[in-house]
Amino acid sequence: MGSNHKLMNLRQKHYAFFFLVFMPFINQAQSKGLDEQINDAFMPFATWWEGFILSNINIGGNGIPIVLILLLSGALFFTIYFGFVNFKHFPTAIRVVRGKYDELETQEQELVTNVHQVDGDLVDTIKDESHHGEVNHFQALATAVSGTVGLGNISMVAVAISIGGPGATFWMIIAGILGMSSKFVECTLGVKYRDIDDDGNVFGGPMYYLSRGLKERGLKKIGKFLAITFAVLCVGASLGGGNAFQTNQAAAQIISRFGLDGSATGSIIGVVFAILVGIVIIGGIKRIAKVTEKIVPFMAVLYVAAALFIIFSNWSFVGEAFSLIFSEAFTPRATITGGFVGVMIQGFRRAAFSNEAGAGSAAIAHSAVNTKYAASEGLVGLLEPFIDTVVICTMTAIIIIMFNMDGAFVYGDVVNGQALMADGSRVGGVNLTSLAFDTAIPGSSYVLVIAVCLFAFSTILSWSYYGLQAWKYLFGRGKLIDLAYKLLFLVFTVLGAAITLSAVIKFSDAMILALVFPNMIGLLLLFPKVREEMYRYMKAIRVFKSKQ
Repeated sequence: MGSNHKLMNLRQKHYAFFFLVFMPFINQAQSKGLDEQINDAFMPFATWWEGFILSNINIGGNGIPIVLILLLSGALFFTIYFGFVNFKHFPTAIRVVRGKYDELETQEQELVTNVHQVDGDLVDTIKDESHHGEVNHFQALATAVSGTVGLGNISMVAVAISIGGPGATFWMIIAGILGMSSKFVECTLGVKYRDIDDDGNVFGGPMYYLSRGLKERGLKKIGKFLAITFAVLCVGASLGGGNAFQTNQAAAQIISRFGLDGSATGSIIGVVFAILVGIVIIGGIKRIAKVTEKIVPFMAVLYVAAALFIIFSNWSFVGEAFSLIFSEAFTPRATITGGFVGVMIQGFRRAAFSNEAGAGSAAIAHSAVNTKYAASEGLVGLLEPFIDTVVICTMTAIIIIMFNMDGAFVYGDVVNGQALMADGSRVGGVNLTSLAFDTAIPGSSYVLVIAVCLFAFSTILSWSYYGLQAWKYLFGRGKLIDLAYKLLFLVFTVLGAAITLSAVIKFSDAMILALVFPNMIGLLLLFPKVREEMYRYMKAIRVFKSKQ
């Protein structure tokens, strides 16, 4: 009873903090112009940061962002090196999520886990203590998917197509397929090099496999530098793409659908999101996992069902939509800036933002899984880009392309993230997708409102955990340290709803893509360890099957 009473007092103090922090936003939001003031202050930094991260090199007369070259070359290498694991072991990944090999986790046998203790010592061989982690395979996948399957699948797809035309969809799909291999590598390493404290709390992600893994290879200083760099960028990404962008697009959809005064209500919507998010994230990864494992299936089914209904209701346009996707991937229309390379860059860039393969963020969630085989979670992780990009992004793209068969908007004419509509107005992001839904099936945009809010909420929850783990790596694991990050995170939840789409896209894109630099360098140095873990797990499966 005493511990419960203390817990209740602690939660009450947390809630009091939230209201003290956000009451000024509620009061100020009543004065018109707050959104514009916040945006004006934020835009210069967002523009500078985007230009810095997306620096180009000239190849064949075209400027190609260095980060995309690193991202895709790494993904292609992993795909080939691991024998097209994204195709070959896709069925195995499904079976792992379904629990077909759960008995492997309780069998008495020598166990090489490479679980790292908090003091930094590597433990190569430990006795079988069953599971080591906080969540099961499905919960880990749900948490990670909720971090990737978000408004990027709805809003960023619209941005990609409005800028790069239908052909951008093709390159998004290619990036998603290749990204499955990168996700396999980083999630395996996330489990292999994680920390577990005496209370069973898990601390994992690129920060740990960069520092510990590279230390094993005699690159201690480089590993530490990359780990700290990643952690700093991850905190920024959690505030931007994983938070501000989500509330920005959720607020835009709510304001547009219900005809509200955006200037007066944007911040208030952000405050409501912040309070709801705050209630959940106090409980840590276990509570986040419990919420996401319920929200993710529901929101995915809701969105996919609505999308499929629209697609099948307009089946006569599907063939033409796919024809445009493939033909304009290589020969885009004249209005598309940058031609073929421009279309490809848009597809790759938006896919990277959407599924985050190669960015390392999802490895943080997967590190918390209950397993003694690191590669088992690597296989689960490769499902994410498929679900996120190959399935959901493609559905969204087809609906938008069908919507534009009669020239509803102009491909390539985009200002501040907004496409030029036939009537001369400009619409961008989630609102463009909403128009496509409503035109196909009148009233269906209301379903999209629900989906958008759920997508935004679940993504924010996952990224709060990612950012907190990075924050703890930098500043320690005390309760006050936790609280400081959570308050900062919730402030950005509010700010996101008050900033324009253009500013949020610039900041969010650059922050998430920036994670690729330290993470991909680490993956390219540590991938042989993944091969060892994969061999050990597949051998265990073969032995398990032989005994059935």
